[in-house]
Amino acid sequence: MKLLSSKWLKGYQWLICLVLTLTFMAHTTGQIQIPTMQRVENILYDLRLRVTMPNTMDDRIVILDIDEKSLAQEGHWPWRRDKLAYLMDMVFDYYGAKVLGFDVVFSEPDTSGGMDALDKLAKTELQQDSKFLSAIEKVRPELSFDDKFAKSLQNRPVVMGYFLSHHEEENNELGLLPQPLASADGREFSSLLFKARSYVGNLAQLQSATQMGGYLNNSNVDEDGVYRRLPMVTQYKNQLYSTLSLSILQQIMGMPSVEFITSDDYGDSRLEAISLAGLTIPVDEGGNLLVPFRGRQGSFPYISATDVLNGVVDVSQLKDKIVIVGTSAAGLLDLRSTPVQNIYAGVEVHANILSGLLDQTVKSRPTYILAVEAIELLVLLILAMLIFPRLGVMASAAVFLVLASIVVALNFYVWITKNLDTHLATPLLLFSLLYGVQIFFGFFFESRRKKQLGNIFGQYIPSELVEEMSKTDEEFTLKGENREMSVFFSDVRGFTTISEGLEPQELCDLINEILTPVTHAIHHHKGTIDKYIGDAIMAFWGAPLHMEQHATAAVRAGLAVIQTLPIINESFQLKNWPAIDLGIGINTGPMVVGNMGSQFRIAYTVMGDTVNLGSRLEGLTKQYGVKMIVSESTKAAAPEFAYRELDRVRVKGKNKPIKIYEPIGELADISPEQQTLLDDVHQALADYRQQLWDKAEAEFHELHDLKPDDKLYKIYLERIEHYREIPPEENWDGSFTHTSK
Repeated sequence: MKLLSSKWLKGYQWLICLVLTLTFMAHTTGQIQIPTMQRVENILYDLRLRVTMPNTMDDRIVILDIDEKSLAQEGHWPWRRDKLAYLMDMVFDYYGAKVLGFDVVFSEPDTSGGMDALDKLAKTELQQDSKFLSAIEKVRPELSFDDKFAKSLQNRPVVMGYFLSHHEEENNELGLLPQPLASADGREFSSLLFKARSYVGNLAQLQSATQMGGYLNNSNVDEDGVYRRLPMVTQYKNQLYSTLSLSILQQIMGMPSVEFITSDDYGDSRLEAISLAGLTIPVDEGGNLLVPFRGRQGSFPYISATDVLNGVVDVSQLKDKIVIVGTSAAGLLDLRSTPVQNIYAGVEVHANILSGLLDQTVKSRPTYILAVEAIELLVLLILAMLIFPRLGVMASAAVFLVLASIVVALNFYVWITKNLDTHLATPLLLFSLLYGVQIFFGFFFESRRKKQLGNIFGQYIPSELVEEMSKTDEEFTLKGENREMSVFFSDVRGFTTISEGLEPQELCDLINEILTPVTHAIHHHKGTIDKYIGDAIMAFWGAPLHMEQHATAAVRAGLAVIQTLPIINESFQLKNWPAIDLGIGINTGPMVVGNMGSQFRIAYTVMGDTVNLGSRLEGLTKQYGVKMIVSESTKAAAPEFAYRELDRVRVKGKNKPIKIYEPIGELADISPEQQTLLDDVHQALADYRQQLWDKAEAEFHELHDLKPDDKLYKIYLERIEHYREIPPEENWDGSFTHTSK
């Protein structure tokens, strides 16, 4: 089908990868939300945070803890306001703290002094008792605990805490809000900020005593309930209010004016940072800041509030410190889930933010990071499409791991050195999916290609070679082409005589048992079977798969076939079949390879003078009494072997003489004795060609005595005897002409 052609499948592959990339780009730029992706992103964010957080103590900030010890000694919370007034006096007058922030809210009046009951009596039963009325006025300053607390706050660097919420009905207001940070009028970025609908503030007399305040709650907790970011600025009734940590920082810096830094990179004015007297606080368009956790709970000194009330704390522990009043007691429900710890005191979240602001170690996601992340995804798409289709399974897996590691390393690099928070899950998941698509289509294409190659070449070459061909980018064709190759011929000697003594079925079985191991040896050395011709086999190397060492592979196959002969004959002996012998001829050179035949029958084969000579060499094995003969071109192309030179001959149909050789074995396996024997043979041949008959005869006699069954030496002794009687023609080149095939 056309829609399943390789061209269309390539198109589907590109389309799927492009759709995946565009989807991930839409997610990373905020156009769509993929919940699963965000969950994985949060997991990797938490992992980076835990791996890279400093895990050090910051003693500039002290948490004045309303802990279990304080509750046990001072009573349940809330405490009387006169006690809190005394606490303020101790913190500032005795211990000399720099600034104090409350991570608690005082939204209800303290009636524990009994003034409400006295005032009620003064208005009813005792309204005519002048002494009673006079006494009330005298004790009022002592029993109005809220007034006492308010006076303790005046003219001191105290920041009150309060709540802003969108859960309550609109205009549900309790207590008094502090002065706003700024007005939202004319600030385009304010449309993207969190908008509160109600608030719970402190008593008016308390909030009025100190103008500073900061909200405590986090309106941007992630869907998994984890505190990762907190809005530094929130809008309420067209006014901008700041969080507790930002208000404390303002107090520390002497109440500088606030500047809002915006960006117009996306066509609208988006908040990018808040500036306090040159100190830059990076936030996102919603005013959110990534909480710069220093470590697990306990990254700041905790001091029990009861110890301060009783003056048992060393002055140096609070002198010139930033103090945040909060609670770690489980019963007061100020525990949060954070990336660094599941149960974490909420007061320490504010301490971490303040510490990060002072050290300028807050991670940021500037507006331009969206473009950078989109480009990163595009680069991964290009790399995946260009690299993976060109590699095998193992290589592509290795490249995938290397590139994924580079993505992780770069992410950690900008996180640590540039304080930039860039998405990690998005590129890793996209790259994994792109890799998966490439592997899927690669497997599909490879299976399809393997099937096509198997259909075309499977009947000629081994399945292992089809497998290798399927993994290359080389184009294979059946069309005729000229190549440098090696051709192989083998034939069973005396087969006609053997066949006369066998029944037809026995003859078929015998042929099969000869050709099977020979074929296996050829396939094992990646040869291509051309054809079976009765008891003979024709094979070649160098097509359809290009091979640099085709001659070497052919010679190795020939030696392997010779080594199988004893095994074959041992099997034949058990069946009472005659022993067989083989002759092998190998030649190397240019030949034409391709589909050849007629419109009725066609075959993938080779032809040319090189092929014809290979066939002649096989025929010469009988005359020289050897099992394999190769040409001088094969010897030159396969120098890894030791050869015995047999002769310089002219074969039928050839005028130019060639040298022929018998491969003995791998050079590395030749013993010194074998090498000496080969040297003696070559010296005898040299003397023979120089017509030094006496010397050559003596040398061949010596060789014949060593190996009486070797037909080669007998041939040369007979030739020497012949040439003594009938000397060769003038300018004889030492060659011998064979007139038969």
